[in-house]
Amino acid sequence: MNQPSRSILTSLRPNARLREVLRLALPAAFKHLLDVLQILVDMLMVGLLSVSALAAVGTSMQFIMVVNVVITLYVVGGNAVTARLIGARRRKRANALLFTLGAFALLLSLPFTAAGTLFADEFYRLLGTGEDVVHYGGVYFGALSIGFPLIFLDALFYNQLSAAGDTKSSLYIKLASAGVNALLDYLLIFGHWGLPAMGVAGAAYATVASYGLNIVLYLLLLRRRDARLHFLPLWNLPDLKRAVKVGSHAALERLITVSSFLLFIWVIASYGTAALAGYQVGLRVEGLAFMPGFGFAVAAMAIVGQQLGAKRPEEAYEGGLYSLKVAATFMGVFGLVMVIWPELFVRMFTHDPATVQQASLYLRLVGLSQVPLAVLFVLSNVLRGAGDTRTPLKINIAALWLLRVIPSYIAMKLGFGIIAVYIIMTVETFIKGFIFWKIFARRKWLKTKI
Repeated sequence: MNQPSRSILTSLRPNARLREVLRLALPAAFKHLLDVLQILVDMLMVGLLSVSALAAVGTSMQFIMVVNVVITLYVVGGNAVTARLIGARRRKRANALLFTLGAFALLLSLPFTAAGTLFADEFYRLLGTGEDVVHYGGVYFGALSIGFPLIFLDALFYNQLSAAGDTKSSLYIKLASAGVNALLDYLLIFGHWGLPAMGVAGAAYATVASYGLNIVLYLLLLRRRDARLHFLPLWNLPDLKRAVKVGSHAALERLITVSSFLLFIWVIASYGTAALAGYQVGLRVEGLAFMPGFGFAVAAMAIVGQQLGAKRPEEAYEGGLYSLKVAATFMGVFGLVMVIWPELFVRMFTHDPATVQQASLYLRLVGLSQVPLAVLFVLSNVLRGAGDTRTPLKINIAALWLLRVIPSYIAMKLGFGIIAVYIIMTVETFIKGFIFWKIFARRKWLKTKI
C-alpha cells in the first residue's frame, strides 16, 4: 500500500518552513560532499601509481562531463514532472513514470557503453595526450564504461526520490557505497588480501562495483511499502515525452556550459602553469561552498514542483524564496571566510608559493560573489522545478559568452593580468544573479505548463 502523499511546506510558519527546507537540503549537500570525496580518494590512490595514471583518471572527468549532458536530458525533466505528480497526489502515475524513465535511461546508456569499451584510447588521442596516458586511459575508461548503465540508473533514482521529497535515503546509500569504493580501491589497485594488483583498471572496477551497490540498495528501497516511489511496470509515454521536452533545454544548457567552461580554462592556461594550478586549487576550495548551494537547489526544485502540482503557487514562491535566503546565508558566510583567509584553505592542497598566491587571488574575488552564486544555484533550480528550462538556457548562453568567455579572451589578448579575467567572471556572476532574481520576483514562472 502506497504511503499517502505528503505535502512539502504546507505551513507558512517560519520554523516549520526552515525544518522542511533543511530536511531536504542537508542530506543532498552531504551526498554531494561524498561524491567529491569519492573522486578525491580515487585520485589520491591512483596518484600513487604514476603521474601518467593520475593524468589518465583526471582526464576521464572531461568525458564524464559529456555523459552528464545526456543524463541531464531525463533527470531534469523527470524531476519537474514527478514533483508535479506527487504534489497533485498522482502517485501511481509517478511510479509508472519512474519505470518508464528507468527503461529510457538504460537505452540511452548502451551507446556510451559500447563507445567507451571499444574506443576509449582513441578519445584520449583526440585530446593530444601522450601515449602513456593513452594506455592508462584506455584501460581505465574502457573498464569504467561497462558501468554506464548503472551510472545512468543511479542518477535517475537519486533525482526521482529527491523530487518526491526523499533526499535522506540517497545519503545513506551513498555512505555505504563510498565506503565500499574506498575499500575496493585499496584492494584492487594495489592487490591486497590475496587479490591481484590491477592498477587503474582496479580503480574503475571499484567505481563500477560501488554504483552496482547503489542500484541494489535503491531497488530494495523502492520495494519498501513506505518508500516515496515504487516501480510500477506500466509504460507512461505521455509523461516521458513531457520530461524529455523539459529536459532537452537543460541538456543543451549543460552542453554549452561545458564548452564555455573548457574555453575559459584555455584562457586561464595562457597565463601559465601557476595560474592554471591556482585556478584548479581554487575551484576545489570553492567546491566546499557549493555544498550548501547544491543542497538548497535540490530542496527548492522539489518544493516548487510539488507545490505547483498541488495548485499552491504562493507556497511554491515562498518555498523557493526561503530556500534562497538560507542558501545565501550559508554561502555568504563561507565566502567571507574565503575573502579573509584564503591561504588557510589553499595550503591544504599545495605549498607552492606561486600557486598559493594565484589560488588566493581567485578565492578572494569569488568569495565576494558567493551570495549571487547562491541566487544562481537556487533560482535556476526553482525555474527548472517549475518546468521552465528555456529561461536558464537563454540566460546562461548569453551570460557565459557575452559576459565571460569573450570579454576574458579580449582581456587576455590586450595583455591584462589574470586578475582582470577573475573580475570579469565575478561581474558576470553578479549580473546573472540579478537577472535570475528579477525573473523570480515577477512570478511568471509560476504559470509554466508542462
